Amino acid sequence: MPDYDLAIRGGTVATASDVFRADVGIRAGRIVAVADRVEGAAREIDASGLLVLPGGIDSHVHVSQPSGPGIVMADDFASATASAAAGGNTCIMPFALQQRGMSLRACVDDYVRLADGACHIDVAFHLIVSDPTPEVLGQELPALLKSGYSSFKVFMTYDDLVLNDRQLLDVFDVARREGALVMVHAEGYDAIRFMTERLEREGRTAPYYHAVSRPEIVEREATHRAISHAELVDVPIMIVHVSGKEAMEQIRWARSRGLKVHAETCPQYITLTADDLQAVDMDMSGAKYVCSPPPRDAASQAAIWEGLEQGVFDTFSSDHCPFRFDDPAGKLTPKGRSSFRWVPNGIPGVETRLPILFSEGVSTGRISLQRFVALTSTNHARIYGLYPRKGSIAVGFDADIALWDPNRRETIRQEILHHGADYTPWEGFAVTGWPVMTVARGEVVAENGRVVGQKGFGRALERTAPGAGGTVL
Repeated sequence: MPDYDLAIRGGTVATASDVFRADVGIRAGRIVAVADRVEGAAREIDASGLLVLPGGIDSHVHVSQPSGPGIVMADDFASATASAAAGGNTCIMPFALQQRGMSLRACVDDYVRLADGACHIDVAFHLIVSDPTPEVLGQELPALLKSGYSSFKVFMTYDDLVLNDRQLLDVFDVARREGALVMVHAEGYDAIRFMTERLEREGRTAPYYHAVSRPEIVEREATHRAISHAELVDVPIMIVHVSGKEAMEQIRWARSRGLKVHAETCPQYITLTADDLQAVDMDMSGAKYVCSPPPRDAASQAAIWEGLEQGVFDTFSSDHCPFRFDDPAGKLTPKGRSSFRWVPNGIPGVETRLPILFSEGVSTGRISLQRFVALTSTNHARIYGLYPRKGSIAVGFDADIALWDPNRRETIRQEILHHGADYTPWEGFAVTGWPVMTVARGEVVAENGRVVGQKGFGRALERTAPGAGGTVL
């Protein structure tokens, strides 16, 4: 009987702290050996010339989420997890969104049913709390947090999601008592409404003005307010999708005071700018880039790179929120032609997150390979309670591995991607470094641009308390 089910041989292993040549032996879906030489496997994969990295963990992904009347999200759990696997990911963390007037527990159960039997790779749900009723605060939220849903997201904007300051304090207080982590979408609701209404009165309604309606100041103000509330309650928070210098400065300030503030940024903030929202000949093409916070300018990109290099950011996520472009149930919804405020908000990116950061970060020398691993896998696992099961290559971990060709040059284009959207914001974007195989719990799920794993292989995971995996790197 073979000693191992699978051996990955001859590659260069990278973790968040080390880079070394080693073979990896896998049995029953777990890593059981990391050694100079591993022999006696039922199957061997030759990784000569390749990097052997922990599979990516994307901790900010929206899948099958209600998005307003007549609007349909482009990915279900099958297409989202297939796309993620093709991009070198072995786990995604989508959201179970509570719709106002509904039970939080019922909403979670609905999402779990949607994911059941559909996923190519593992998933672990966050919650979204939009209606913190006494029942939610006193019963449902504490019970869910205790049962393995150990993080939840709140919004400081959007009509159907925004929480006021008292509601934020109330949910922060539940998180403190239960040892949970709160993810915060920090943009000021009233300031955005004020700017939107003013722009509409002036007839400035094209997609480009989405960015104008949400300047950095509204992100900075909300970030500071969220941090202040977290300080008052003494609860750790994660400021998600930070877009530029002003919000980043608030996070640095908070940490200088010893506050427990994590930060996340995304590919759009190092590669896109507000100019991408400009329509060509009034064809609404700028709607392809509508997301929040919006991409900003070259100076903001430089600031985000500084934060990635210097450790301001703990995680690099996609904020994958896909809609079809050429579709009245997507970006070209008829109401969207009347004003940017009605254009579905979000862009696809789960499959392109890792190649973009590898190419723009590692291949250019901006960040080390170890920092890449920390930003895209290890820190996600540590912060969100998946470590030491996921997030590294070591004995006892799930055999979640991405094999990378660091020298492969590829051009991102819609025709090679696997998501449900009909476009990519990075069409024609050239990258160096590409995932050539993805192994999830010891099974090859994607190889050379093809998804070969079975739908239903992925599991929905429970998690331990946030931060139980130790200090982020």
